[in-house]
Amino acid sequence: MMPPLVPWLKNNLGLSTSMSGLLTTIPLIVFALLSPTIANLGIKKGNAQVLLGTLMTLVVGCYLRILPNKWFLLGATLIVGVGISGGNVLLPAVIQEYFPHKTVILTSLYTFTMGFIASIGTGTSAPLAQQIGLAGAMSVISLFGVAALLIWAMAVHQLPHKQAKQQVTPHNQGNSQLLKIPLTWMIIFFFGAQSLLYYSMLTWLPVYWTNTGFSTTISGLLATIFQLCGMPLSLLTPIIARKRSGMYFISCLMGGGFGLGAILLLVCQHNFVWNVLIAILLGVAAGASFSMCVVFFQRRTSSVIETAQISGIAQSVGYLLAACGPVFSGMINSWTHSWIPVMLIYAVIAVVMGFDGIMITNHPPLNTHQKDKIV
Repeated sequence: MMPPLVPWLKNNLGLSTSMSGLLTTIPLIVFALLSPTIANLGIKKGNAQVLLGTLMTLVVGCYLRILPNKWFLLGATLIVGVGISGGNVLLPAVIQEYFPHKTVILTSLYTFTMGFIASIGTGTSAPLAQQIGLAGAMSVISLFGVAALLIWAMAVHQLPHKQAKQQVTPHNQGNSQLLKIPLTWMIIFFFGAQSLLYYSMLTWLPVYWTNTGFSTTISGLLATIFQLCGMPLSLLTPIIARKRSGMYFISCLMGGGFGLGAILLLVCQHNFVWNVLIAILLGVAAGASFSMCVVFFQRRTSSVIETAQISGIAQSVGYLLAACGPVFSGMINSWTHSWIPVMLIYAVIAVVMGFDGIMITNHPPLNTHQKDKIV
């Protein structure tokens, strides 16, 4: 919800443009630094219980951001990043741990709802700020976090704790064991590549479209199409990927969608209709990407422990790339005064990511007890 509120933050708190960028960068850096720690904490204390604690942290951070001080805002954004990290890392493991026979439908609902609520926050924050002020808008949108906390606090006491402990106790081998297995690095690259592509394009596509001659209004419309068109695929991807053929299809869709979209942006710079179609293509690839990562976390691991660990490791690297991708994209554009090398790099990464997804699909699930898989 924060990017649309930047004009109000600048006026009310005197936030500079560079500090405004930190509102997006800080959570990504926190995701990168804390994801493995949260995964290990979930293994020791229980995924459901740690998730409850991170939800509390999220709510506290959301309401601390309301305080009219830019340093409180940045500090609270860091706290929010800690809270979000818990959901990112632990929810796939919670679904697999407590609902092993409903992973497909619940993963679909989880990824879809995440995008849907985020779009509501992005779409309503500015109108709310105009009507009830900055603090009021942030307070209202933060109620989503309060609702999630209350619902999970009631649900966590009904989960089969004893059964969960029996599942997680025997298999704790640590992250070092996983890092010796090639499949781990395939999944790490896959998550990192999709994170870099998504966050880089989310940051720079509006600027690119404006630079090619579209008005800021049209550029904003195209960027909205890019974000919204991913929502159906975030819901459908876990269902499509139930079979191996579906996993092949989604991997090719992601690699081809991002890669072809990046090339077509260079070829069809001034045609509005073509750019609408390109925005849809990129949005579809982006919508499938995170959901496919969650599918790999669940389907290419042999235990809840491994799901949490691989999720933590992959998200640590992935969000580090996500934080660096937009920066390096801007630097390359500044050095070359052209978007051509940036888009070509995106296309290469996308194609390699697609082949990586196919290799992951062909690979048997992780099993840290089978030494013949360890390098």
